[in-house]
Amino acid sequence: MELTGAQILLECLKEEGVSHIFGFPGGAVIDIYHYLPKYPFKHILVRHEQGAVHAADGYARSTGKVGVCLVTSGPGATNTVTGIATAYMDSVPLVVFTGQVPTALIGNDAFQEVDIVGITRPCTKHNFLVKDVKELAYVVKKAFHIARTGRPGPVLVDLPKDVMQAKAKFSYPEKISLRSYNPHYEPNKKQIKRAASLISKATRPLIYAGGGVISSSAHEILKILAQKFHIPVTTTLMGLGAFPGDHDLWLGMLGMHGTYAANMSVNNSDVLISVGARFDDRVTGKISSFAPRSKIIHIDIDPTSIRKNVQVDVPIVADCKLALESLFNELVDKDENWEEKHAVWLEMVKEWKIKYPLRYEQGGKAIKPQFVVEKLYELTKGNAIITTEVGQNQMWAAQFYYYKHPRTFISSGGLGTMGYGFPAAIGAQMANPDKMVIDIAGDGSIQMNIQELATAVSYNLPVKIVILNNGYLGMVRQWQELFYNKNYCATCLHQNPDFVALAKAYGAEGYRIKENKEVEPVLEKALASKKTVVVDVWVEPEENVYPMVPAGASLTEMLLV
Repeated sequence: MELTGAQILLECLKEEGVSHIFGFPGGAVIDIYHYLPKYPFKHILVRHEQGAVHAADGYARSTGKVGVCLVTSGPGATNTVTGIATAYMDSVPLVVFTGQVPTALIGNDAFQEVDIVGITRPCTKHNFLVKDVKELAYVVKKAFHIARTGRPGPVLVDLPKDVMQAKAKFSYPEKISLRSYNPHYEPNKKQIKRAASLISKATRPLIYAGGGVISSSAHEILKILAQKFHIPVTTTLMGLGAFPGDHDLWLGMLGMHGTYAANMSVNNSDVLISVGARFDDRVTGKISSFAPRSKIIHIDIDPTSIRKNVQVDVPIVADCKLALESLFNELVDKDENWEEKHAVWLEMVKEWKIKYPLRYEQGGKAIKPQFVVEKLYELTKGNAIITTEVGQNQMWAAQFYYYKHPRTFISSGGLGTMGYGFPAAIGAQMANPDKMVIDIAGDGSIQMNIQELATAVSYNLPVKIVILNNGYLGMVRQWQELFYNKNYCATCLHQNPDFVALAKAYGAEGYRIKENKEVEPVLEKALASKKTVVVDVWVEPEENVYPMVPAGASLTEMLLV
């Protein structure tokens, strides 16, 4: 029996085990939407295509599954680009289906035509233009395979309308083999032995973990390895949750807004074990002074990430989990008293943690944003999924909420996309209906995709949006204060809406907090609600994020409170 291209596409998604599709219809994909109600998918109608991609992204990050979104051609497709680039920078598995004009019209400047394959080539792991309905099933199979394997990432599939209307027999391939794409999972045994040799000789080892640890589900073996060999752990922003935030060996996040203990440990370590991280500039600071005393071991599944920014001594191209398991097995046979060997180092690290903890000046009537985040941690007992927007709110969420489990901190790291957190929270809530999901937002970022309040309310999602409202584009204002003589050009948000009234206009609940004494009771009330809630917290307008490493400085040149 022959099926249309639209039916074949939906059959493919069923074969892939897709449960949720985040989308927005249009003429080029109307045939797909015609058949969609006959299939067992939960389609989430967003209010903007950027919201669809971010929601699919949040779904993917919180589950480890491939996120799926479906949009129309032209502006529908171009509206996905920021979300695709966000996922690409943070290695998130997505498959984005875009409508396209009929194949005969491609290149003719037809209505709502755009070369989305060309536009997204730099920010997708791969993309496809399907020209023959007979190729459709194989292309979809390839798209999901590429998105989820190796270093995960977004894949785009462009679907001309005539291909969706054409007919062919449906057969879904069981396996896929791509000659030019074969990710390497198993670690090289000689490199593992070299790494183990370096670690066994070290007296000041440090584990630096990134988002790859979470992607490969390597968090358990990371914890076992760190505990067994008494090695302290720091992570990147994307790695938060890869190691328990309440563990004695946890140093906090490193980098530009990292902790004193983490940054000083990098500077003083003699072996740095990097796992699933890419030595981003926000982590390394001044490259020439990064980990100057360390031999560096770098484990990553993406060979192009190794030695891209920092020279390393032992490169290991492999899956993080498999590499750490092999490293553990190699080290566990060595007759070493690891606790005694690292005792001086651990005492040094402990002193840094005690002497220079994350802190803020509490006093006066103004609400400190750090206090709000601490209260959220206390009230949720650290068991919520936290999404963030970008800027100061993001850094305070990273610093003052302690992530005990992977996939509980969801944020735009590499691209730094304002407007990401709220739709990502929608995706995470759809994927985790029984969990508390909170978007910690700024008054600038939240307005970039605030129309998705309609989505959250229409699907009865109990997402909580906590706005740290300081009346500024806070992080840019902080830079202007510290490095540009307080020239607050274009960072004052004088015309913010009444967020409480806006929430109610969309059918959500809205609360405002203006005094310290209101923080705990109002947050308790908001968290207990079964509805979408917006909490507008008026915080100290010119509070800064500290520590801070100025651009171009080394990690030891931190500005403290």
